[in-house]
Amino acid sequence: NPKRGLGDTTLQTLYTHARAQQISLQQSVLDLCQGAALKPKVRGTLMKLMDDFARWRGDLDAVPHPDLAARILDESGYMAMWQMDKSPEAPGRIENLKELISGLAQFESLAAFLEHVALVLDTQGTNDMDAVNIMTLHGAKGLEFDAVFLPGWEEGLFPSQRSMDEHGLKGLEEERRLAYVGLTRARQRVFVSYAGNRRVYGNFIDCLPSRFVDELPEHLIEAGGELGLSQPGRSAHWDSSGLNPSSFMERESARGTQGEGSPLQAGQRIQHDTFGTGTIIHVDGHKLDIMFDEGGHKRVMDSFVERIKE
Repeated sequence: NPKRGLGDTTLQTLYTHARAQQISLQQSVLDLCQGAALKPKVRGTLMKLMDDFARWRGDLDAVPHPDLAARILDESGYMAMWQMDKSPEAPGRIENLKELISGLAQFESLAAFLEHVALVLDTQGTNDMDAVNIMTLHGAKGLEFDAVFLPGWEEGLFPSQRSMDEHGLKGLEEERRLAYVGLTRARQRVFVSYAGNRRVYGNFIDCLPSRFVDELPEHLIEAGGELGLSQPGRSAHWDSSGLNPSSFMERESARGTQGEGSPLQAGQRIQHDTFGTGTIIHVDGHKLDIMFDEGGHKRVMDSFVERIKE
């Protein structure tokens, strides 16, 4: 993939030769391209592909493996194939490929990544183990587990921004239905979580809790978290600081006396847990444009930073 004008007959010839000679499929291609068993146009297509493999293999030690993987997806035409595909699953495939590149960056090398994948595959199919089941919202039945963990409840991620952009209110309602599906998988307890900031396609972005968090019944919720992981005031019953509702309302009242804007000002030095130190260059309500000493320009909520007292 993508299709290169090679028919089933050509592929069968390659496989048959490989099995007969007990050689790899790549070596089979190289062997047959040296003779007249294949048509000239087919030989040209296959040799170009072999040249691509050789070039990518040669770059393995010189180019960071996430960059090399991205280059392969681009130069092979595989990414373009899905971008031109009009099927419903195509956008999801593209998102998966981008996340694959991000996932590769967490490993020292391509070999380390492949070793990790092999270990994961070795554990699959072993149903008698006491282990965590990881699945999509569609992959389980109601009240199937005693405890269910639902991560990633953030605006833009869940509900999906793409779903809302493409289908409007109907898309939002479908996302809300999926939220209900996830919540009702648990017999006893559900753990809903969201990140204060998340790395997406290699860049950190600030996150807001999903609107679905606000729709959870307050009397059934036990909230907890770390201070600064979410914009204060997002929800009166779900606060990442771990404060109880009365303390939360007191904090909101105190904040309200400061007016609609941020108490921080342009020119002040601040500290951010992820991006380090920086200087505020512009204030827009509670949104700050900050030039970080090492991370460059970013826009964050004022609740994510602390002023450095000089």
